[in-house]
This record gives sequence, structure tokens and C-alpha cells, in this order.
Amino acid sequence: MTHPYIPNAGPDARAAMLAEIGASSVAEFYADIPADLRPARPLDLPAPFTDEQGLVRHLRGLLARNTDTTEALSFLGHGCYPHHVPAVCDEVNGRGEFLTAYAGEPYEDHGRFQALFEYVSMMAELLEMDVVNVPTYDGFQAAGTALRMAARRTGRSRVLLGSAIAADKLSKIRDYLTPDIEVVLAPAGAPELPLDDTFAALYLETPDVHGVIETRGRELADLAHGVGALLVVSTDPISLGVLAPPASYGADLVCGDIQSLGMHQQYGGGQAGFIASHDDERLVAEFPSRLFGIAPTAVAGEYGFGDVFYDRTSFALREEGKEWVGTAAALWGITAGVYLALMGPQGMREIGETILARTRYAMRALASAGALVREQDALHFREFAVEVPDADALLAALRTGNIFGGVRLGPRVVLVCVTERHSIADIDTLAAAVKDALSATGGTK
Repeated sequence: MTHPYIPNAGPDARAAMLAEIGASSVAEFYADIPADLRPARPLDLPAPFTDEQGLVRHLRGLLARNTDTTEALSFLGHGCYPHHVPAVCDEVNGRGEFLTAYAGEPYEDHGRFQALFEYVSMMAELLEMDVVNVPTYDGFQAAGTALRMAARRTGRSRVLLGSAIAADKLSKIRDYLTPDIEVVLAPAGAPELPLDDTFAALYLETPDVHGVIETRGRELADLAHGVGALLVVSTDPISLGVLAPPASYGADLVCGDIQSLGMHQQYGGGQAGFIASHDDERLVAEFPSRLFGIAPTAVAGEYGFGDVFYDRTSFALREEGKEWVGTAAALWGITAGVYLALMGPQGMREIGETILARTRYAMRALASAGALVREQDALHFREFAVEVPDADALLAALRTGNIFGGVRLGPRVVLVCVTERHSIADIDTLAAAVKDALSATGGTK
């Protein structure tokens, strides 16, 4: 049946397009998506609405089923974190010239290019790097892109992942590198990493998925460089007011997500990825995304803000580009710039120290409550994993008290997130609820 508003929706037009590209069905386009992520049934959609008010009522009903993490005592993290968002961040990113701008061409831009330049400049200072890109979609994409950059730079087609990584992130990295780059996972607990001169990069996360801070940075950088590989490190910039940036111990590429810098959790959204490097032209040439800097204008002595090294992007090269580049998450870059300008070095240091202290306090509190804290002797930032007899039962019991106790990582493992938004009283409330829940099921130590 032909759709009245969608061109080429008719059976004949669809069959002709499939024949042109040699596909037997539309389903072939989704073959690379893991089968467990593809529904094996039709979507559960309501009957078409005949009026707008009915649609609005239906959508409001769906939204009402959600419990906002500000309405409950939430310790949910695992990639999207409950940090405080200063009011000025929302005020600036809600301005029309930022919120509605697309590519920011000169005739429609009112400071957007300069705002992004300020963002990348502050990020470069925080990261101790020279070059930072305009944000990508999220930290997952940033990690995949950074690894592809390393592969192009070295001419090799294998990467070694040397840290504990979230399952969803690992899935995205594999998907982004398939089919031409092999992803190898370092054996858990192995005393040595199986790295040799066939690898393009050694990839680390600090903090890793369990919140553990990597303390072997210089040693691992030397190991990677000794076989001609690059060290790619994923980190969270909110930790760098108190922790040494990866560049200080030899990272060649640093990537991550900026959601912690002034963005709400908002249904899991507010994500944007960054990639940073030193001013090495051979490596900078491998950035597929936009880079902003200061450039001379047509008027002698005047300078403006805009794209740098534009001819390496797919905007200029189109299908011959190194990677596809889509719409940047530029609004979140501007928001993060506002956050960094507001916090300054002293603010970033204070928030980092607060999170470190609250994390350690929470680890001790939950250990006293009867949970087994994993890797309790390691330095943790913001997150830590606990073992309990039944993760599902514990989290369900906590929800009855309006507490989101953490993210289930396995049948017996829960990941707990603590930020500057959690007071000591909040943590004590969680610990008391965990103790009660474990006592009720006979699960305390």
C-alpha cells in the first residue's frame, strides 16, 4: 500500500530500489544489528489517533509511568550520572541562537562558533591536550572513533581493550569497528597484557565500569608505545580536577562523554562525546569530526571562529571521507563550556574531592550494612560494585522505599553511583535500607 506522505513507499518503487542495490528485502539492511536487539514481533502501537488531543493524552499517560530520578533517592549511574546542573547551564542552552541553530552558518549564527571555541579551549586545558573536537553523539561513538583513528594512524587492524567496560559500550565499539578492525579483550586478572606489534591501540578506561581508577598509566603507555601502538584512554572530565589527566602519563588519544558537565539525566539523554589529541598533524588529520579554531577573515587584522582543517572531513570529501560525520551534539558542547567556565579550576577540584570522599564513605557504609564491596582496596571515583545474595530482590525492596539503589550488573552484583548531589544523610539512608533488606532475606554477613 502506498503511503500518502512518504515518497517511494509503493511496492513497485520499493522493489525497484531493492533490485538496484542487490538486496532481497529491507531486513537485509539490519543484519548487523544483534538479533537480540531486533524485535521478533510487530511493535505494540495503539490504533491511529483521529485528533491531536487524544495523542497528547496518550503520550502524557506514557510519561506518567516514569519516575524521575529527582523524585526518588537515586543511586543510578552506569554511563548517565546524577550530577548537579547549575541553572545557568539550562538558561544558556535554552537561548534561541543556540537551541535552534543547526550548522551555524554565518548568516544564522550569533556567537555559536565562539561558544564552541571556548568549550574546546577549556576542555583542552582540563585534558592537557592541544586539539579537542566538536562533540560527537556520545562517549560510545567517541571511543569507537578514537580507535579507528589509531588504526588509520598505525596502519594496523587490531585493538586491545585492557579495562572492564560496560556491556552496552563494548557492543557499540564492536559494532563501530566491524568488519575491518578486530577487537581483543584482555583476559581478566591476567598479570600481563597480550600486546604486540599487530595492535593499533591499547584502550583503557579510568574510571572503569566499576568506578576503579587506573593507576598503571605510565607503565601501560610505555608498553603500548614499545610495540608501536597508541594509548587510547577513555575518561570522565569531571574527575580531572582531582585526578591526573591521561595525557600526563602518555595517552595519545583521550575520549569520553561530557554528560557530567552540566547535563541532566533526562531519560538517559544529554550525552555527547569528545576526542582529544596533541598537536600532531598526522594524528589530527585522522579526526573525522569538526575542529574549531581562530582563523583570519577577509578583512586584514580581523579574526573569526570557525572550522580548522576542514578538508579532512566528510563534509568536504563526501563519500571519500575517512568516516561518516553527522550532526554534532554541539548544544551540549556549549552547555559543557558554560559549566567549565562557571566552575573554574578551583570548582573542578572541589567537586572531584567531594565525589572521591562521598564514594569512599558509601563503600564503607554499604560494607557495614552487609554488602560485599568489590575491589574495596582500589581507588574508586563515583561508582563501585557490591555483591549481594539476590540483586533483583534487593533493588525491588529498595524501590518500595522510593530508593533506586543502583544498576544490576548480574544476578548478585549491583553498581552503586554516588555524586556531589548525595549528602551523607542520603548515603546513610541507603545503607540503612540495604541493611534492612538484607536482614529480611537473611543475606547479611
